[in-house]
Amino acid sequence: MTQFEQAVQPTDIRVLVVDDSAVVRGLISRQLNAETGIGVVATAANGALALAELARRDVDVVVLDIEMPVMDGLTALAEIVVRYPAVRVVMASTLTRRNAEISMKALHLGASDYVAKPETGLGAAEEFRHELASKIRALAAKRPAAIVRAPTTVTAPVTVTPPTLARPPRTRPSVILIGASTGGPPALLKLFAALRGAVEQPILLTQHMPPTFTALLAEQLTRAGERPCAEAKDGDRIKPGHCYIAPGGWHMTVTREGAMPTLRLNQDPPENFCRPAVDPLFRTAARVFGSGALGVILTGMGSDGAQGCEALGRAGGHFIVQDEASSVVWGMPGAAAATGLAGGVLPLDQIGPWMRRISGAPS
Repeated sequence: MTQFEQAVQPTDIRVLVVDDSAVVRGLISRQLNAETGIGVVATAANGALALAELARRDVDVVVLDIEMPVMDGLTALAEIVVRYPAVRVVMASTLTRRNAEISMKALHLGASDYVAKPETGLGAAEEFRHELASKIRALAAKRPAAIVRAPTTVTAPVTVTPPTLARPPRTRPSVILIGASTGGPPALLKLFAALRGAVEQPILLTQHMPPTFTALLAEQLTRAGERPCAEAKDGDRIKPGHCYIAPGGWHMTVTREGAMPTLRLNQDPPENFCRPAVDPLFRTAARVFGSGALGVILTGMGSDGAQGCEALGRAGGHFIVQDEASSVVWGMPGAAAATGLAGGVLPLDQIGPWMRRISGAPS
């Protein structure tokens, strides 16, 4: 056991930290060990050593660097997904275009989430610590019960909220709002592919992502859905058939300038620890579009979007949420469903066809 590892309690979330930098391994390990209920059981300097640790230890979550000697993060991820399907993987990388591209690829290969390594400064380190610890807790809560704990541990039966039939909105929607977080990018690609060639309503999307990632997401969704998708710019007029994505680091809101619905960006304080956040988008869109707004809350940790969905419901709008079984984390959809105002709880593969039907598009 190294100086960064610690003995953990049977109820702790067991974490393996993988990075070729001893300084980074030490920083992440100290931060996680200071969190209640989380313990770093091992560290590794490359993917090959990480696989060796997984073969001899119980691990719930792996924090995995991208660029490492001997075996890089993507190669190790492919092995982990096949050999240890119950283990959740969080990619950790510096915020460059290349690393963002690799992280996005990792999400489609089976990684559950990603974090950007902190820049210099105490504030950045604390923000990183909060984000990483929150994601580890959320992912461990949804992890399949395949890792055996101590013999005396009794595992309570897991209950999953079942899907429900989605009722149609009272009026044909004039705009579609989407909020997503953990597990969102792969879910969005599937949803946009299902909407290909249909749904002329504009789509306004907030996905919890840092800068650079949102530009890549726009490119991927453009290809998957064959519709123009781009990071929103302040003052954009909302056009039919287009998708506008809140840029990393900016809240996206809706206002009306004359007769034209218009997008505005701001760097107001984070909401629900997020910027961009879903609530500002849904809240302002409810004021502008009223009963013409249709909201969709996809997989994600936390409760962002729930208050916005309540505002949507009060304004006569309509929203549905992704079901628990198909969500990587049922935080955001669960919180929105708990408002009691959701029009339905649907598996991911049923959301696209339902949206085509209620939007007036051919099936």
